[in-house]
Amino acid sequence: MAQNWTADSWRAYEGRHLPTYPDAEKLNGVEKTLTSFPPLVFAGEARALKADLAQVAAGKGFLLQGGDCAESFAEFHPNNIRDTFRVLLQMAVVLTFASKQPVVKVGRMAGQFAKPRSSPVEKIGDVELPSYLGDNINGIEFTPESRIPDPERMLRAYSQAAATLNLLRAFSTGGYANLRQVHQWTLDHIGKSPWATKFAETADKIGEALDFMEACGVDPRTVPQLQGTSFYTSHEALLLQYEEAMTRQDSLTGEWYDTSAHMLWIGDRTRFEGSAHVEYLRGVNNPIGMKCGPSLTPDALLRMLDTLNPGREPGRMTLISRFGHDKVEAGLAPLVRAVKREGHPVVWSCDPMHGNVIKADNGYKTRPFDRILTEVKGFFAVHRSEGTHAGGIHIEMTGRDVTECTGGAVAITQEGLADRYHTHCDPRLNAAQSIELAFLLAEALNAERAEAKSEAA
Repeated sequence: MAQNWTADSWRAYEGRHLPTYPDAEKLNGVEKTLTSFPPLVFAGEARALKADLAQVAAGKGFLLQGGDCAESFAEFHPNNIRDTFRVLLQMAVVLTFASKQPVVKVGRMAGQFAKPRSSPVEKIGDVELPSYLGDNINGIEFTPESRIPDPERMLRAYSQAAATLNLLRAFSTGGYANLRQVHQWTLDHIGKSPWATKFAETADKIGEALDFMEACGVDPRTVPQLQGTSFYTSHEALLLQYEEAMTRQDSLTGEWYDTSAHMLWIGDRTRFEGSAHVEYLRGVNNPIGMKCGPSLTPDALLRMLDTLNPGREPGRMTLISRFGHDKVEAGLAPLVRAVKREGHPVVWSCDPMHGNVIKADNGYKTRPFDRILTEVKGFFAVHRSEGTHAGGIHIEMTGRDVTECTGGAVAITQEGLADRYHTHCDPRLNAAQSIELAFLLAEALNAERAEAKSEAA
């Protein structure tokens, strides 16, 4: 257990990107209410994810982490949850079938509400207002009233997260994720993508494998791993007032867990020495992610690892690189080298989204698909040259048929961005682009596997 730590010890440290609530009494009331609510996830589930990630850190699996840039109250609908879950299942099947490794599935869901912003204010014309910080803090509507931080939004966020988790658990264990249903996971609107045909071919091969098992006397209906799947949730632990209120002591082990999600991560803007976010997360026993960008030096990274995982527990730390397509190879290699030299057991994951945002000619923020692919390829190239495992992908995506990232086989143009641009914050890959990325990842994992076999021989 962490030394000299309490659930509120972060309050003595520097907290960046935290809202200032005008009504302290109202905030205290909401925090007290939240502490009386049931946990959203359980300590045993967080330990199971940590064990799965320990396997990934050992080179025996792959982490697939994806979901909304920022969840919203307005777009909360069971169909949106189902469709994002479906696409993640499709991606996982593609990756598992190609790499012959287990894929750990973690959604950016059921809690990804708060967002750090590059500027504390937003200006439209002559009007300047506080920036939108996520639906659990203030509203996206550009009015003075909407932009005032309201602590009661945390209660609505809790309610939406609970409902989302309930549905995800039903989907993952109630028969929807049964491999016999693999053909039915394809969304109608990606039928026009050439990757839909390739996925159907993969699904056919899986069906043939299940038929073969049945012919050999192994009934797939009695194999639990084929009937459902483990699915975990994650979000950036940004709004510390909410995270503290959701912190619980496990009755079995006495350890502390943040029960708002199975996995929490620290963003690039809140990862610094003396950070309130680092102080909070060092004391909870969940698996922890940390974004690693161009501003992070190898020495600073090693100090962070010593703070967040002093016992060097496998599965505890996932390092999520986010450099940009033109900086990944030069920036990532020194970090990988330092972590390998010091023997820290980590999962290395690639976030090819956050370093590749551009503004289109028509004013829309977008992420060109070719830049996303270039960063992923650079990530794999670094790990290949350093002899380490490229262990995961971290993407902002949706199951909806949006037009927010340009390119891909569906060939979204800058002019086409306005057709279905729905994001509350940053641009997301749509379903077709996500499946395309999965097949390209599968090729890279296959190459890594072939190289490992050749070296072993």
